Amino acid sequence: MSENLKTIRELADELGVSKQAIQYHIKSLTNKNRQKNDKGIVVLSIDEQRFIRDKVDKQTNKKETNRRQTDKQKEWDISQYLRSEIEEIKKNRDKQLAVKDRQIENKDSQISQMQNLLDQQQRLALQDKKLLEEYKAEIKELKALAMPSREVEKDVSLQSETEQETKSAEPQTKPKKWWQFKRRGQKND
Repeated sequence: MSENLKTIRELADELGVSKQAIQYHIKSLTNKNRQKNDKGIVVLSIDEQRFIRDKVDKQTNKKETNRRQTDKQKEWDISQYLRSEIEEIKKNRDKQLAVKDRQIENKDSQISQMQNLLDQQQRLALQDKKLLEEYKAEIKELKALAMPSREVEKDVSLQSETEQETKSAEPQTKPKKWWQFKRRGQKND
């Protein structure tokens, strides 16, 4: 870690206050995400250290600490700390926006691909429909060509039926014989 970063204990020892006092002042910081060193111990940045020093100095009125930090504290105040936090938030926002822009571009390309595929599908469906109509027209033409031969067959079958009817009509013109029924026991004359 950097020399500028200090643990809560180091800052408490430097300022001559307890760790609990430093932790109390840490709660008033706007940044809730704390940096940790390689051992997992919370460390404070320079801006956070300045802010806490300012708070501790106001509470304890230590003149000695004020003399050492007079030049640094003139430059530092709460608004400066807030400005640095705002800049950090802006950087994070810009990073997130850049990621979102890339995602949107990706989605736009996917949408254009989907539109192309849909357009191709519609064209193919239209071609299929035209082919079906052409096939139906060909089938109708073939049926129309096959129909006259069937009509000829029907004419031939009609002629043969009429001939059969006329033949069957001739025997019907012969007189039918009626049998006379006699009672039993009577003889035919």
